[in-house]
Amino acid sequence: MLTTYLGLKEINGNLVILEGVDNPVYDEIVEIEIPKGHKKTGRVIQILEDCVIVLVFEGTGNFSLSNTHTRFTGRPMELPLSDEILGRVFDGMGRPLDGLGPLYGAISRPIEGQAINPVLRTYPQNYIQTGISAIDGLATLIRGQKLPIFSGDGLPHDKLAAQIARQAALGLGANHTNSSGDSYQSKNYVHDRENIAIVFAAIGVKHDVADYFRRSFEESGAAARTVMFLNLADDPAAARIITPRAALTAAEYLAFEREMHVLAILTDMTAYAEALREITSARGEIPSRKGYPGYLYSDLARIYERAGLIKGSGGSLTQIPILTMPSDDITHPVPDLTGYITEGQIVLDRTLHQRGIYPPINILPSLSRLMKDGIGKNRTREDHPDLANRLFAAYAQVGDARALASVIGADELSAEDKRLLDFGRKFETEFIGQSFYENRRMFETLDKGIEMLEMI
Repeated sequence: MLTTYLGLKEINGNLVILEGVDNPVYDEIVEIEIPKGHKKTGRVIQILEDCVIVLVFEGTGNFSLSNTHTRFTGRPMELPLSDEILGRVFDGMGRPLDGLGPLYGAISRPIEGQAINPVLRTYPQNYIQTGISAIDGLATLIRGQKLPIFSGDGLPHDKLAAQIARQAALGLGANHTNSSGDSYQSKNYVHDRENIAIVFAAIGVKHDVADYFRRSFEESGAAARTVMFLNLADDPAAARIITPRAALTAAEYLAFEREMHVLAILTDMTAYAEALREITSARGEIPSRKGYPGYLYSDLARIYERAGLIKGSGGSLTQIPILTMPSDDITHPVPDLTGYITEGQIVLDRTLHQRGIYPPINILPSLSRLMKDGIGKNRTREDHPDLANRLFAAYAQVGDARALASVIGADELSAEDKRLLDFGRKFETEFIGQSFYENRRMFETLDKGIEMLEMI
């Protein structure tokens, strides 16, 4: 029988403290009823001798120390799941926002998920086409990978996230089998957009940004294969802790129980980290770098490491976390620790953005550590690895030529350096730069890369 407790010992921001609780459990869900019959939900985050600290997701407004009823449920926070979640929109807590009501015939799964046994992991070796040349050609996204995007305030990461979600398709390689079972080579690589599901989590976004995401998916037709979790900027900070976990629980269900290929896009993980900092500060924990908790690394790892492939499952879970770097500082704790956990990064550049280049991806600090195993013969094209290396090398030389031109003037450069400057301008505007609605196939990206190299 569940016991209801009357009264609170202390209220501190989104935290409430109770004493005299029998057998509390860490991460246990708590139902709180305040005067006038309003109900809120919380979670046990700390147990100290005879005191229990509860994080209240919807905030502690109108709480009373003497007239608040608290009931401990004895179970962790769970998310209801079914095949019907595709095409649905939920808030950051997993509650429907689209007016379609609750899920019927749903099963429930704990939002913390379960750690994937390393022995059961399969090495990722197939790519996902994003339709964006700077990513597909030079920092290829591999199925089962976690590849973050490092951005900054005012850069178009929201626009880029919407484009990736709209255009993402499974790369099935250039070698295919016809109806007779014979293998053949095709220039127009097969890509499968129907069997990839998108789980999109917006964390701490403004109302207009959330509306932009919803409208973009609906207009492009991607909404039917997308599950959206929208945590708004005016929602309590405590709810931001739940949003990525709820989204990844839905993604794990689709990937490992329904055996679908899932791309999870999480934006903005910096907002998540700031909410975590706010909560740990209220708890009185000793801060680490820039006020973040000392366990920020392990906390982020619990989120990022939920991506991957599992033996015996036909599905996969790929992650693209997006985070904004305060003051464009890539050494800030959030991007710094994210870089240690994940397998590469895509870096957006403010200078390219100011020049009107979209997407403003700086390819030199960008990389995909799993790219080498997912491209080449029978996957993308045989010349892809060598082509990518040559483009990186040539663009690196462009920086040297520009530095020299700034000292002695462009007119004094050698013919070779002038060709490099021309290559750099065309590479940035025609290879990196493309329209928001331009969805380039892999062979188009590679052919365009060859066209760039022919200049030098």
